[in-house]
This record gives sequence, C-alpha cells and structure tokens, in this order.
Amino acid sequence: MKSAYRSRDFSPITRPMTSAQPPAQKTIEDLLEIMAALRTPVTGCPWDLEQSFATIAPYTIEEAYEVADAIERGDTCHLKEELGDLLLQVVYHARMAEEEGSFAFADVVDAICQKMVRRHPHVFGDEKVRASVELKGLWERIKAQEKSERSSGDDAAASILDAVPVTLPALSRAVKLQDKAAKAGFDWPEVIPVIEKVREELRELENEIGGEDSDFAKVGEEYGDLLFALANLARHLKLDPETAMRSANAKFARRFQRVESLLAETGRKPDDASLAEMDAAWEQAKDEEGKGRS
Repeated sequence: MKSAYRSRDFSPITRPMTSAQPPAQKTIEDLLEIMAALRTPVTGCPWDLEQSFATIAPYTIEEAYEVADAIERGDTCHLKEELGDLLLQVVYHARMAEEEGSFAFADVVDAICQKMVRRHPHVFGDEKVRASVELKGLWERIKAQEKSERSSGDDAAASILDAVPVTLPALSRAVKLQDKAAKAGFDWPEVIPVIEKVREELRELENEIGGEDSDFAKVGEEYGDLLFALANLARHLKLDPETAMRSANAKFARRFQRVESLLAETGRKPDDASLAEMDAAWEQAKDEEGKGRS
C-alpha cells in the first residue's frame, strides 16, 4: 500500500527560496495525510504503528497540561506550538478509530459542529427561537436533555455525579463533583461555613497524627478529606485549585532556585548548608520578590 504521504512533498530537504515564493502553509489535510503515513504498515513509523488508544491517552493528557502551562505563563509563541501538539492527539485518535472502522476525523468535526450549534440556539436559531431562549443555565439544560435522550430506561436512575470523569486530576474532579451536587441544592450558601469545614478537617487530621499508634490508612483518609474541603473552598472563591497549585509550585521552584544561587555565591550547595542558613536564604528570596512587585 502506497501512503498518500509519499505522494506529496513533505521532504525536509532545504530548497532555495525567494521572498516572492514563501513556503506554502500546511493545512489540516496535510496533517491527516502525515498521520496516515506514520500509521501505514511497512512504510510507516514502527513506534507509531505500535500505539493504541490506551498508550496514546497519557500523551493526550500531558499535551493538554502543556497548553494550560503556556497560557498560565502568557507565552503565546509556545501556546501555538502546544496547541499543535494537542491537535495532533485528536488526529492520532481519529486515525486509529478510522483504521478499526469506528469513525474518522471528519466525523469528529461534524459531531462537535452539530453540538455547538445545538447548544447555542440563541446564536444559530431563527429569530423566534433566539427571542424565546432564556440564557441563564441554558448550556446545562441542553446538556441534561442530551444525556436524557441518550439514556436507556436503566440509566434513568443513574447518579448525577456519573458524568464527572474519574480520570480527571483529583482536585479538578473534586470541584466538579461538588459543583454537580451544588446544582442539586447540596451546598453551603456562603463561604464562612466552608472555611469552618476546612478547620474541622484539619483538626481531625491533627487528632489522627497526634499519637504513636496512628493508623496510616486513617491519616490518609483524613488528609484526603482536608484536600476535598480545600477544593470546595476554592470553588466558593471561584478559583481553580489546579491553577492555584501550579502557581504555588512555580513560586516554590523560583524561590528555592534563588536559595541555591545565594548559597552558590559562597561556594556551597543546599547539602552543605544548615536548615537555618537555607531558611535565611529563603526569607531573602521572598523579600526580593516582594520588593520586585512594589
């Protein structure tokens, strides 16, 4: 089988260019052909040919995080690259599905286009529909209707939490579970009781780790309860806990790297310094950051 990829010019060989003849910009069709070539038996890439939905899924998650990281850093140059990497994941999964006869990339595009039109009757409906649509909660109402139409009789009694994927990062899933429950009325009306719940969970954790006969499993359970309560606090504060945690990680890395550089000025590494010396360097790093923001 001759790959379509071979029939087009994707050669990396450098050719003379003139300002009047810029290289042609590649299209989604080119990307689809490249993926088809990579997955073509015999002539394709051995590594790509070995992959499956399951083996590629972790890369898909990783690429989504790298998109989020580029956005967090305000790095639009890398955002373009990371969005391309994420698009490749969609093309990769669609190609494997096409090979097994499930669906193709065009079906993915068609499905999302239909969904977006269906969920925005206030934009794509006729004048009468647009005038009658109540925007508040519209997206959730349409999603619920779609789910109801897909469900069988046995699914009618399914939990409202079932729609929250178990593969989400734990803190993100906690927020989505809490949000689903809140929409059903199971929520505190204000933030103060949520803060009290955080304190309660912290006290329970302290009680579990207070003695020599601490139950490791129970300590882990109470620690999880504390994290869950903190995720709920983030939701009430309209914060994304994953974003907040990434920011905290970046801040810690930045300050610790400054500690390393301060110690290096005296010819030492962290292993050579006492905790008190590292704490002093840490405070200096914090102070420098504070002055830099003023």
